[in-house]
Amino acid sequence: MSDEQGRKRFPPRVYSMGDEPDPRFSLANERTFLAWTRTALALFATGVALEALAVPINPVLRLVAASLFVGLGLLATAQAWFGWARTEQSLRQGRALPGPMTGPVLSVGIAIGVVLIGAGLLW
Repeated sequence: MSDEQGRKRFPPRVYSMGDEPDPRFSLANERTFLAWTRTALALFATGVALEALAVPINPVLRLVAASLFVGLGLLATAQAWFGWARTEQSLRQGRALPGPMTGPVLSVGIAIGVVLIGAGLLW
């Protein structure tokens, strides 16, 4: 691909390098991006729901859990974008695909959030 074609697509730092990969792989990468975006939306909704609904939880633990879920939603949003870009660059350059950057952090964060909600229900 010429440099000129790579600059017409956003973000140019991804599309201006390497060769065009098999479209199936780029489309699969896009579906993964959308899955991370849906995950982020669910995490945001959980955080907002904890504060917006009359959930009978200790107010301090509810606020901490809600903030945690909103923060995890932001992290999942970053994973969606940066994970997509890293994978697309690897596909274009014929390199091995990168591993997930934030999967373990999200898993631990969700577990902590669930424990906070459980503890808030008991107090």
